[in-house]
Amino acid sequence: MRVQIYYLNSIPQTIKSIFLIFLKSLHFTYSIMVSNIVLIGYMGCGKSTVGKQLSIRLNKSFLDLDDYIEAKEKKTIAEIFSERGEIYFRKKEREYLLQCLEASNNTIISLGGGTPCFGDNMEIVLKDENSTSFYLRTGIPTLVDRLFDERGKRPLIAHTNSKEELSEFIGKHLFERSHYYSLSDNTILTDGRTVEELVHLFEASL
Repeated sequence: MRVQIYYLNSIPQTIKSIFLIFLKSLHFTYSIMVSNIVLIGYMGCGKSTVGKQLSIRLNKSFLDLDDYIEAKEKKTIAEIFSERGEIYFRKKEREYLLQCLEASNNTIISLGGGTPCFGDNMEIVLKDENSTSFYLRTGIPTLVDRLFDERGKRPLIAHTNSKEELSEFIGKHLFERSHYYSLSDNTILTDGRTVEELVHLFEASL
C-alpha cells in the first residue's frame, strides 16, 4: 500500500484554516486548563484582587502565597517577621513556594512582593514548565495611595510616617526589585485600569 504525505502548503485553504483554528484551540485549552498563572509585583499592585477575579473568569483555583505561609506557620506575616526575623521568613517562603508550584495545577498563584527577589525564587518560577508568570507593573503614586493606610499590616513599610516618606521608600525598593520582576514571562501595566480591564488583558495574553 502506498502512503502519501501531504504538507501543510499543499492542503486547500479552507481545510488549512480549519486545521490552524483547531491547533490554536488546543493551545488555548491547554493554557487555560493546565497551566498555573503566577502573579508577581510590588505589594499593593493588585495581585490578590485581580487574581481572584481572573480565577473566576478562567475557572481556576486561587492561592495567595502569603496566606499559605500564614496557615502553615499559624502566624501572620507580621508576627513571623517580629518573632523569627526576615531570614527565617525568607527560608520558609522558598520552601512553601516550592510546595505550591509542585502541588498546584490550573491555579493562579499570587506571590508576595519580595518573593521573586530573594535566593533563587524567580529562577524556580521561570523554570516551572507548568507555570506562566505575569508582572503587574504599577506606578509609585498608585502604590502610595493604596498602601498608606495599610502600613500597620505591612511590616516593611510600618516605619513610614507620611506619604512622602512612603513614596521615597517604595521608589528605592522598586529600583532594587524591578530587575527581578521584569524577568517575568509577561508584563501588565495596571495604572488607570479597572480590575475588569486587567482581566481582559490577561485573557488576551494567554
